[in-house]
Amino acid sequence: MQDRRFALEVEDLTVAYSDQPVLWDIDLTVPAGDKMAIVGPNGAGKSTLIKAAMGLVPSVAGEVRVFGRPFAKGRGEIAYVPQRSSLEWDFPTDVLDVVTMGTYGSLGWFRRPGAAERRRAQAALEVVAMEAFERRPIAQLSGGQQQRVLLARALVQEAPILMLDEPFQGVDAPTERAIAAVLDRLSDEGKTVIVVHHDLQTVPEYFDSVLLLNVRAIESGPVADVFTEDNLRLTFGGRVGVLAQLAAAETGG
Repeated sequence: MQDRRFALEVEDLTVAYSDQPVLWDIDLTVPAGDKMAIVGPNGAGKSTLIKAAMGLVPSVAGEVRVFGRPFAKGRGEIAYVPQRSSLEWDFPTDVLDVVTMGTYGSLGWFRRPGAAERRRAQAALEVVAMEAFERRPIAQLSGGQQQRVLLARALVQEAPILMLDEPFQGVDAPTERAIAAVLDRLSDEGKTVIVVHHDLQTVPEYFDSVLLLNVRAIESGPVADVFTEDNLRLTFGGRVGVLAQLAAAETGG
């Protein structure tokens, strides 16, 4: 029987490049409907974790389950938003076409998107406040607008799990607020959101739970329990700047 209490379960996941471990023996359980941040220093393996969990990079060992099923049977329940900087934005297409691409997985090999798929794409653009740009070439968008388009492309897949790799990186304040509002909306709808995140100050505001990662999983669980000074010291090596950020977040300074 399919266990839907846990959206994602990772057991003993290890990834190595040229015999150098990038992730080591990771165990992680994400309850369905959770909004989780993956936090750690540069080189900690944050992006690698979500890519390995989705089979986008090879793992040395480990098992991944989606709603209790092996990943191979549950991959269609995950929508992925890659880092904006990893994509080619000079491709000659417009915003609506990019978002409509998110419907391809549900169409099969021989169907092309039609009016119904374009309506879904337009609805997703409205959610991220980009409906006025549907015919804008993607090369003419700002970084924040591009990030909203990527989010809309994931939304149109209507998947119960979303994995986002640094969606707040390099965006302006209005875009950050818009993305945060969409993540809240998804959570309210019961969807599971897993985000590689870099800003310690906004972790308590944006997320329910957190995984602290530095090649190994330092700790994971509710933000109130896990996001502590001691755990951050273990994760970031006691760097003064990190602890200062946490203190500023707690005091509002």
